[in-house]
Amino acid sequence: MMTPTRRTGIIAASAAALVVLGVGAFVLAQPDPPAATATPSASASPSPTASVTPTPSAAPYAAPDDATVAALPEARYNAVIPALLGFASNDVPAELTAAYTIAADAPLFGDDRITPVARLAAKNFLGDSTVVVPVRTDGDWSLVLTPARQTLPSENPDAPAQSVGWIRSELLTKAQDLAAHVVISVGDQTVSIVDASGDVRESFPAAVGASETPTPTGVVGYVQARYLDPAQDQTVYPITLSSMHSSAADEPFGGQDGGLIGIHFYEERSGAISHGCVRVSGDAITALDTLPLGTPILIQP
Repeated sequence: MMTPTRRTGIIAASAAALVVLGVGAFVLAQPDPPAATATPSASASPSPTASVTPTPSAAPYAAPDDATVAALPEARYNAVIPALLGFASNDVPAELTAAYTIAADAPLFGDDRITPVARLAAKNFLGDSTVVVPVRTDGDWSLVLTPARQTLPSENPDAPAQSVGWIRSELLTKAQDLAAHVVISVGDQTVSIVDASGDVRESFPAAVGASETPTPTGVVGYVQARYLDPAQDQTVYPITLSSMHSSAADEPFGGQDGGLIGIHFYEERSGAISHGCVRVSGDAITALDTLPLGTPILIQP
């Protein structure tokens, strides 16, 4: 897991941000930018088992005003927003093919698509443009992955590792196509880059979560951020921070990273030994760095 101030699985969080880089647990150390007190430490056919059962509203859409949006809780890496929806999948959804940005903070909705329940900030905890990744489109609406938690494992033993919410499609500006995805196999202890045709481009050995702090499986998230963090001894190979969280513990490594799962460099990178994060070699990080932000990450048993 990663927290703005230290790494759950391998890197100690910095003063204000958490980041998870190796799928283990990570504490993110966040730079000084605004709104951050910490930096967060494969197949083409979809088979989602999401707890999302869209119920389109019959009422016409009325966009909330700026003040209403500003008052909503921000769906950020260490937030817990029960009104968001849980999402799980054993494959990368077929519609997950591109990443987007938003020009201003945007409201997120639950299944009713009437009352906004959260907001997605235009800038992330690093001060960069937030990457928005849709997994489904329904008319004027897109169901997008969020970096927040829907609930905590201490409150729900079936807490989802990934959350989603509905956003108006017209608010999204396409940033780039996503021609590949990352597959983490907990059983095989590997991290692989898989192209759109399903062919494995590269594969690397990895360490995964220990039995008490397992890496979640049967879930799809995305690469939400990438950065170096001296506070977590990550000065050469950037941390790859995912949008997923531990399903086993609120804070597997302590701190305030929200139990984030990430992929990061670590000397010890074999076996089930981390707090949930995935630990890999420098060569693996270099390969992952060629993928754009928003790239899907599938974690398999």
